[in-house]
Amino acid sequence: MKLKITITGSKVQGVGYRPYLGEVAMRLALRGFEVYNDGNAVVILLEGDERVKKFLEIASKEKPLLAMVDKVVSEEYTGEVMPLWQFASINTASQMNKAIPILLAVEKNTDTIPQIHEEIKGLREDIQPGLVVQLGQVQADIRAIKARLGMP
Repeated sequence: MKLKITITGSKVQGVGYRPYLGEVAMRLALRGFEVYNDGNAVVILLEGDERVKKFLEIASKEKPLLAMVDKVVSEEYTGEVMPLWQFASINTASQMNKAIPILLAVEKNTDTIPQIHEEIKGLREDIQPGLVVQLGQVQADIRAIKARLGMP
């Protein structure tokens, strides 16, 4: 069975949709899988057994956290579909190429981490006294409720 799924919406690109769908395909162990952006849509090509229907069900109900989907349309597909293992290899390289510059930029800015840590520590110390009082009150309330219920 082969299927083409098109997902459209105001925010379907730049939200991690392709890696998300790739993970779903791997979890279902589909035989063939491809996903790519096309205009304002995400297009998925699938090949496999009844698990293709399960993929469609998941893609119709679930989405990445930041995605805004208007509709999910499916149709039968007769063309070639890349083997899932091949897509996974290409996708891994693509995601690494996106992540490496970000990681390098973070590494260059590590000198600000101690300063930020001290600021957070100071904020935590300002908040803690109030939390201790509130926690003490919660514990006292729990003891009172247990006593009324005859619990040890």
